[in-house]
Amino acid sequence: MKITELPVTEPLKEVMLRSGIVELYPPQEEAIQAGVLEGKNLVLATPTASGKTLIAELCGLKHILERNGKVIYLTPLRALANEKFDEFKKYTSIRKTNGKRVSIGISTGDFDSSDPWLERYDVIITTNEKADSLLRHRAKWLEDISLIVADEVHLLNAAERGPTLEVVLARLMQVNPEIQILALSATINNVEEIANWLKANYIITEWRPVSLKEGVLLHEEIQYKDGDARKIDKKTRNTAINLVLNTVKKGGQALVFASTRKKSVTLAKKIAEHTSKVLAKPIRRTLAHEAEKVLSAGERTRISETLAGLVKSGTAFHHAGLAGAHRRLIENLFRQRKIKVLTATPTLAFGVNLPARTVVVQDYRRWEPGYGYYPISVLEYKQMAGRAGRPKYDKVGEAVLISKTADEADYLMDSYILSRPERIWSRLAVEKIIRGHVLATIASDFAHTENGIYDFFGKTFYAYQYDVKAIKSLIAKILKYLYDEEMLELSGENIFATKFGKRVSELYIDPVSAVVIRNSLKCKPAYLTELSLLHLIAHTPDMGPMMRPYARELDEIAVLMEEHKDEFFTEMPNEWNDHIAYEEFLGEIKTAVVLKSWIEEMSEEKLIERFRTQPGDLYRTIENAKWLLHATHELARLLGNKEILPLASELIERVTKGIKKELLPIVKLEGIGRVRGRIIYSAGYKTIEDIKHAPLDSLTNLPLIGPRLAKKIKEQVGGFVKKETWEKLEKGEEWKQKALTEY
Repeated sequence: MKITELPVTEPLKEVMLRSGIVELYPPQEEAIQAGVLEGKNLVLATPTASGKTLIAELCGLKHILERNGKVIYLTPLRALANEKFDEFKKYTSIRKTNGKRVSIGISTGDFDSSDPWLERYDVIITTNEKADSLLRHRAKWLEDISLIVADEVHLLNAAERGPTLEVVLARLMQVNPEIQILALSATINNVEEIANWLKANYIITEWRPVSLKEGVLLHEEIQYKDGDARKIDKKTRNTAINLVLNTVKKGGQALVFASTRKKSVTLAKKIAEHTSKVLAKPIRRTLAHEAEKVLSAGERTRISETLAGLVKSGTAFHHAGLAGAHRRLIENLFRQRKIKVLTATPTLAFGVNLPARTVVVQDYRRWEPGYGYYPISVLEYKQMAGRAGRPKYDKVGEAVLISKTADEADYLMDSYILSRPERIWSRLAVEKIIRGHVLATIASDFAHTENGIYDFFGKTFYAYQYDVKAIKSLIAKILKYLYDEEMLELSGENIFATKFGKRVSELYIDPVSAVVIRNSLKCKPAYLTELSLLHLIAHTPDMGPMMRPYARELDEIAVLMEEHKDEFFTEMPNEWNDHIAYEEFLGEIKTAVVLKSWIEEMSEEKLIERFRTQPGDLYRTIENAKWLLHATHELARLLGNKEILPLASELIERVTKGIKKELLPIVKLEGIGRVRGRIIYSAGYKTIEDIKHAPLDSLTNLPLIGPRLAKKIKEQVGGFVKKETWEKLEKGEEWKQKALTEY
């Protein structure tokens, strides 16, 4: 089917034609024939790059332009939300019947807000968690949603993210029974079951724009699924590297999946030793320039220096430990085909769209705490393999598993390449997971009786697979806990959330975290300090994985714990009575000390080196700390604990920026962070008034400032800049840049 034949408006056709889309792929045509543009629910399970997003775009624009509807696009990751936001922006040139342009909004943070500003957008892109938060706040505009797009719907199977997606879908269907659902996935075994739950049609196909060859590499030979085989040149003793070099020499790109972050970095370094020798001089010059961008994005650390060095060789690594700015740079360079080889952890397979000619699965086993090394699922392998083949660049993509012996090669062929993905199962029936959703059902007025609660959970995928009776005893146990902890109250058969329970639900924290905070605030420590609050939030389950102390740190942290014992809200466990609790407490102390070092302006490089952490883990801890400090502040205000409020407010700002108290006024200025703020303060400009009266050229001459930022600072503080002064500085800067370029 040609684009010109689609039953959509002409302006929409024009945008697609300008984008180079002339004809639909077969799966896209099937989706149209299945009635997706007529408002019918659909589960679209087709391989990566087969055009699922285009169907979502067509369907969404149909709702907006012809039905005066509104679209919510759900993604599991912020990175994926940003990617979809960029893809949808091309439609903002289209005008609706009221003359206004189609508008695209995105919201992935701040879980304590209904974001009323989102009401003015036609397409709203969010993460599953943000959508859940908006539902808890009963955002009024959610009632206007006429289409839900649920991307990566197979993640219903994920222990952490799956239940939230499941509840959000069930809740949106409850809010608007007439809503249309479009669920997208590359790999689902039990598509029919998910489709029946969603009352949807389904399409499942293996069609791909680039055909896929799957095989197993043993020594220097790849055996393919179809019985074909081919030899690769032996350049090193590492077969994975030989395969990668073979791909790069033929003008392709390779994506190599390793089991851990450490292995992905080590492998990237080994590959870079060889790729640097096969790159042409022009691309090496380009990569040298891109490497400088890596170094200038954020603070300079060993990790950024390692990454920049690899980029010069056309290689990089990608994992959750990287800073966000570095991840985005690497992703863009790979999409632009400047980076030839990317080593990554498997999380990449479930997120952003980064296809490569060759996908190499280096390890098929993962470290599982309590189990040791454990084989990955077929679903996970198929997700990784699906990244093989770049549309427009490759005729064939290949996904290759690495084996060491003939027996292992046979096992990999039978267990992964020739196998179907496992069934998707609901993961909702876990107390820790469902606890907050039970509270939210009552606190957000979705149900006010025990039967009403069971009715709602009877609409979930879990109830469809197992029957709601299987979860009733767990819900009853949670209701008792919430009642005992004064989050719920009874009035006859009716159940209502208390002010405490409602606020806990809105704050999007685990009720257990709320109980920890509330109980701690009742018993003030002998000395209330920054460490008091930082340890309190580290003591909650919502802080996530603790920064566990290494053996060489144990004594140092134990001494620090003893020295500061009068500052903690909670009692220290006895090492000999409960060794596990004692070690967990030490991990909480370490997490608090890392945060304390951050707000004392310890550099990222020193933090990484001293505490053996990584930027991504540090940023995750900082984000969680901001969220939990806000929750602590709000619960303290609700409970009337006024003494906590000033310290909590101050710490939220300091943790956000990573600064000492004296920099708080300065970093409120746009363009000023912890490093520039300290430079300005150290130069003697300690207040906004000082900056207001500072000569423009004095600010300009400070490191990392320059004339444009100096002018911007002066404008923000109300300082006057003479026209001739600005022109003189601007000319001087232009002359300096010209001299540097010529040099």
